[in-house]
Amino acid sequence: MIEIPPLVLASASPRRRECLDMLGLRYTVHPARISEHERPGESAVEYVERLAQEKALTVAAQFPEALVLAGDTVVVVDNEILGKPEDSAEAKSMLIRLSGRSHTVASGVALAFPPDNVRSGVSTTEVVFRPFQAEIASAYVATGEPLDKAGAYAIQGLGASLVSEIAGDYYTVVGLPVPLFFDLLRESGWEYSFGSLVGGERA
Repeated sequence: MIEIPPLVLASASPRRRECLDMLGLRYTVHPARISEHERPGESAVEYVERLAQEKALTVAAQFPEALVLAGDTVVVVDNEILGKPEDSAEAKSMLIRLSGRSHTVASGVALAFPPDNVRSGVSTTEVVFRPFQAEIASAYVATGEPLDKAGAYAIQGLGASLVSEIAGDYYTVVGLPVPLFFDLLRESGWEYSFGSLVGGERA
């Protein structure tokens, strides 16, 4: 019988924990501490995949017997990366900028096992916001929800009221693209089976 390694989430994100909870998986949380500065000329896709890889490998070095999952998510509009707002004023500015138009959400995922082997990928989803006035943006910011979210909104929370449509994977916008996670599991030799992991064949 194949022994299933413990799953470690290298992220402090409540959204990623909620996704794993939804899937019924048991895991521990050990956030990675790395620099998240963009590199010159780095695209959004390159940026989120690199950060996911660095987070996974950093934590995998501490837990060499574990399967380490990491991720990173950004919003992209006008070829500019929007991460988490630094304050309420920036959150409001981001929301007004996104009002009435589409943007891209890019979520990178990395899975490390053993610690020197990491598999990763990026999922992107297009999101369209309904038009709204600055007063709506201010009211949403006042709830506190946007302040720790990429692009200053949570599609799975109150921010759902700002979204008119999406094209792509919903969970990419939440922060953990589930289909991509399953693909990386399979490539690493494991499978998801309704609440647990089982041994598969190494790709």
